[in-house]
Amino acid sequence: MQTNEVTSSALERRIDMSVSLVEVETEVAERLKRLGRTVKMAGFRPGKVPVKMVEQSYGPQVRNEVLGDKVESAFTKTVQEQNLRVAGYPKIEPKETSAEGTVEFTATFEVFPEVVVGSLSEVSIERPVLTVSDAEVDRTIEVLRKQRATFEKADRASQEGDRVVIDFTGRKDGEVFEGGQASDFPVVLGGGQMLPDFDNALRGLSVGEIKTFDLTFPADYNAQQLAGQTVQFEITLKTVESPVLPEVDEAFAKTLGVTSGDLTEMRAEIKTNLEREVSRRIRGRLRDQALDVLSKACAFEVPQALVDSESERMVEAARQDLVKRGVDVKNVPVEKSWFTDQAISRIKLGLIVAEIVGKNSLQARPDQVRARVDEMAQTYEQPQEVVRWYYSKPENLRDIEDAVVEENVVEWVMGQAKVSDKVFTFEELMEAKQAA
Repeated sequence: MQTNEVTSSALERRIDMSVSLVEVETEVAERLKRLGRTVKMAGFRPGKVPVKMVEQSYGPQVRNEVLGDKVESAFTKTVQEQNLRVAGYPKIEPKETSAEGTVEFTATFEVFPEVVVGSLSEVSIERPVLTVSDAEVDRTIEVLRKQRATFEKADRASQEGDRVVIDFTGRKDGEVFEGGQASDFPVVLGGGQMLPDFDNALRGLSVGEIKTFDLTFPADYNAQQLAGQTVQFEITLKTVESPVLPEVDEAFAKTLGVTSGDLTEMRAEIKTNLEREVSRRIRGRLRDQALDVLSKACAFEVPQALVDSESERMVEAARQDLVKRGVDVKNVPVEKSWFTDQAISRIKLGLIVAEIVGKNSLQARPDQVRARVDEMAQTYEQPQEVVRWYYSKPENLRDIEDAVVEENVVEWVMGQAKVSDKVFTFEELMEAKQAA
């Protein structure tokens, strides 16, 4: 059995293998002998089936199995001896000709790249700084009041915050398009329910007024047939209702889950929740900066086998998401190529993180995992039940452990880079599209 490694590209390897036919036939004979002890055939008692009949019925299958095992064994031995880290599955093909007494194969595969993290000493990272004050609590209470507003009819033109009821008809090239028509449709002005241009067109109208206007859909609009297109809408305003905000009193506090109705307790809970959200956003911004720094500090090729696998996984996730939204995926093409760049980025970061974690012993410690579980549990009404669920099965903790490892990597990066504090306003931090 001879093996030889040949490099054909940066990450691709080829191994030539030869398997001895004598070894194959010896193993085939042993397996057929064992099989003959248990195989059942009409007219023969178990264990009494002639070897020739066992060979005729099972010989080709057993021979293929033995040959496959021998090739796999040769491949495994070779990559272990040469300390090769195989990425994906090898493509094994028989050669057109083989030396006498052997069957020769070629295994083509990719290996994981060498990941070297460059110096981060000159890299800058901004750490957001924000202390939650009474002003943020007051603003949050106002938001909560608006969310719980009731509406009463208003004898005036529509304005920001009003709820209006409209009929509308949208036409593209003079024809009503699908989804472009509705009656008795309620809209809260400024609530983000409609496109900004549509929302703005509803302001300053009185009951019974009819308005016609043009609207251009965004280029990334989810209805592909309308994306980037200009259409004409006709709307009729049927009712105007102004918001009535609830008083900040005992009843209001109870709607927020403060059973005592105490306003001081309510404000304390709101502040705690805001501080938790601020902490989450800060972690998210630091994480994104740290991962971006690592990505730029490491240059290496990503195995195509891993890219293909990750792209396929993302395609399946996208299809499942569409199904959950009620979309018939048979009529919606989802191409693997759409996810290639994102797959490369994910794999690259995964390899970098794995390298840093392994070299610097940044695995999640039990006390770190428990602290994160406790933190998450506090957002639920029965924290202990949440903690119990997480620790009921090891797999329940997997996402938590991954998040802790990621935080450890972020801390490591910050320890290598230049970190400066930057004061953020509450609005700036909340508007940032980050996730912890």
